[in-house]
Amino acid sequence: MTSWSEKLAELGIELPGVAAPLAAYVPAVRTGSLVYTSGQLPFVDGVLAATGKVGADVSPEEAKRHARTSGLNALAAVHALVGIDSVVRIVKVVGFVASAEGFTGQPAVVNGASELFGEVFGDAGVHARSAVGVAELPLGAPVEVELIVEVG
Repeated sequence: MTSWSEKLAELGIELPGVAAPLAAYVPAVRTGSLVYTSGQLPFVDGVLAATGKVGADVSPEEAKRHARTSGLNALAAVHALVGIDSVVRIVKVVGFVASAEGFTGQPAVVNGASELFGEVFGDAGVHARSAVGVAELPLGAPVEVELIVEVG
């Protein structure tokens, strides 16, 4: 079997550095065979890639790309804690979407992260998920993604 790090390389995906926490928490915690990540924003090279509400300031297509970036950042937090090759499966994805009034496309936005996990992990990337519309996210981010990952 190809390792996850080899699969990432095949796909041309490089995990970013772990974003520094914005408050009193850590990027990821392991308990037993599970790793829980803190919510990850769409930071690219330490800069928030976008701000605003999806459905008003940010298009759903842009937000989907930002969800993918947030998912990559969550994988980076897992990798920094236990190494990406220790991942057994993605168990759960929770995506928060800063939503303009009347916007109901949260599931399609969070697909940006879910599809990434499918690309990288195949069947081991199939997961349970919540896609939640919220009024505001930290720093005005349009999306935030957190993971629960089984590791070996």
